Amino acid sequence: MPTGVAIHDVRRQLFDAAERILLRDGPNALTSRAVTTEAGCAKGVLHRHFADFDAFLAELVQDRIGRIDGQAAVLRDLAGTGTVAAHLVRVLTELFESVAVAIVALITFRDDLRARLRRTRPAGVPILTEAAAAIASYLAAERELGRIAAEADVDTLAPTLIGAAHLLFADRKGTPPEAEAVHRVVTAVIAGVVQDPPGRPA
Repeated sequence: MPTGVAIHDVRRQLFDAAERILLRDGPNALTSRAVTTEAGCAKGVLHRHFADFDAFLAELVQDRIGRIDGQAAVLRDLAGTGTVAAHLVRVLTELFESVAVAIVALITFRDDLRARLRRTRPAGVPILTEAAAAIASYLAAERELGRIAAEADVDTLAPTLIGAAHLLFADRKGTPPEAEAVHRVVTAVIAGVVQDPPGRPA
């Protein structure tokens, strides 16, 4: 690793390498040696910036959670535009076509990582819990605009959508589910509450 490279850049390089391995080869292939090899840096670099490999993985998960938190505001701002179903299909597809599914499998696979994450996140599955909160916030905004029924329980609808979409995307090799399949699941879940009166143009 060249001298003078900012710590943030090294961390990003290592995180990006880990995500590529997860997407390509799955959680079983993720080792410190594999990450540094994929990142094109010396073997000791990872351990100079992180206490151990599980500390690295915990920060990888936190980094991904931070991205979801940033996307939540963007999703909420879409309330009142387009259709509720279309926005949900897009956000669920973006979530599960990303490294999220592999990270969830990684958390399940590694007991020490799961225990470390539980120190700050005692309930739920990291990544999926934050994604559900983002969707619930969006649905609440649509409810305020009258496009979701006033009695809709958005805190139940959101994890239901996450769980149903996860089943579509999990354990797939190769081609992801078609957009129409995701749309069918979304419309089935929200069928009883969606109002979709005309909103602002998409």
